[in-house]
Amino acid sequence: MHQKWEHKVCYVDFRGRISSEGAEYIRKPEEHRSGFVRKYLDILGDEGWELVGIHHLRQENAYYVFRRARQAAESGAAA
Repeated sequence: MHQKWEHKVCYVDFRGRISSEGAEYIRKPEEHRSGFVRKYLDILGDEGWELVGIHHLRQENAYYVFRRARQAAESGAAA
């Protein structure tokens, strides 16, 4: 049996906005741009998400694509 994956796509704008599946994350005025994005990426890493691709849109924004192994109970749900 082969590995099944679930995916997450996040819109990342280094000027101060991240959007993922309807949730918006806005950079606080005192946060550095790179620190803001790193903090969000660390949270996804803690949840088991692995970055597998980046689709650049412009100089400061892109879509980030993540995946993680689908749990055995969930594997049969999405056929």
